[in-house]
Amino acid sequence: VQLQASGGGLVQAGGSLRLSCTASGSLFSVHDMGWYRQTPGKERELVAEITLDAITTYADSVKGRFTISRDNAKNTVFLQMNSLKPEDTAVYYCTAGVVNKATMRYGGYWGQGTLVTVSS
Repeated sequence: VQLQASGGGLVQAGGSLRLSCTASGSLFSVHDMGWYRQTPGKERELVAEITLDAITTYADSVKGRFTISRDNAKNTVFLQMNSLKPEDTAVYYCTAGVVNKATMRYGGYWGQGTLVTVSS
C-alpha cells in the first residue's frame, strides 16, 4: 500500500493551496483518511480527518479555513487550505486506514509528506 501526496509549495499569507493524496497498491478497502502536519522539534499533529461516511474532524487552529474531502472511487483525500498563515508552515502527511487485500488485515499507512511554506 502506498500513499502519494502532492500539492505543497510556497504561498503568501492569505493565499490558498490544495493538497491531494491517493492510496494505491494492495487495497481491499480504504477507511478513515486524514492529514497531519509536523514542524521541526514538534510532534506530528492532526489537521483534519474524514471517515468513509464523510464525517469530518478538524484541529481548532484550522477550523473555518481548511476543508477536507475525499473521492472514494479514486481512493483520494484532499485538503483545501484557505487563508493560510505563516504558522501553517509544516510538512503535511496524509494517512489512511486500509484493509490490505493481500493480508486482509487493517493497518494505518502514511504518505511521504509534502512541504507547505507560508511566507508573511
